[in-house]
Amino acid sequence: MSRSTLEVCVADITSIQAAAAGGAARIELCSALGEGGVTPSRGLMHEARKLFGGKMHVLIRPRGGDFVYTPEEVRCMIDDIHCARECGADGVVVGALRHDGSIDMDTCRRLTDAAAGMSVTFHRAFDLCREPDHALECVIALGCDRVLTSGQAPSAMEGAATIARLNRQAAGRIILLPGSGVNQENAAHIIAATGCAELHASARKAIPSAMTYRNPGVAMGAAGSDEYVRQVTSAQIVANIIEAMNNTNI
Repeated sequence: MSRSTLEVCVADITSIQAAAAGGAARIELCSALGEGGVTPSRGLMHEARKLFGGKMHVLIRPRGGDFVYTPEEVRCMIDDIHCARECGADGVVVGALRHDGSIDMDTCRRLTDAAAGMSVTFHRAFDLCREPDHALECVIALGCDRVLTSGQAPSAMEGAATIARLNRQAAGRIILLPGSGVNQENAAHIIAATGCAELHASARKAIPSAMTYRNPGVAMGAAGSDEYVRQVTSAQIVANIIEAMNNTNI
């Protein structure tokens, strides 16, 4: 039995190092995971390429919110794809929708054309689209290598039946990459239930700030946010998920 592949979503230096130490085959590099992820800085791309020897895919998303983009935002995404290529990325993670919930084929074609020669993943905009069966055919027609999805459910575990159906529909034409809520407890079950050979996880744990001085009355983000705790990838959790994925005793 061939080994399964874990892609780890990382948004900071500590997480990149942990993904490498834990044995991840691939990272999805992004920033602002609290927003669902946006494009990382050039500096983070450069440093990630130095630190991680496996495949590095870069999220191309100019902002949080929906996936309907203006012409200016599309130009920004195309520039970011060129930047990712210059920084040594092996692939990019893209996606765009139209107002009616269908795949924005024109925008996505411009993005995939800009990424020619790189691996392309269609991101979880897929989970907000209408008619996922038709949307999958559109993503395949774009030439994408994989689609990241929770099966249009809150988590990949809950959407496993839909992912399995889409995987059968794909019939090897594209890789289905289950993501959202993947952990060491459910990874083996998701692999078994969907028939997929790859999973996507952040594998994070909370770590306290190194600061000894604290000003609890000020929040840098949303009200109630805590600047003295960070969620970062754990090398041990990465290793545990990989072990679970390759456990054949299901």
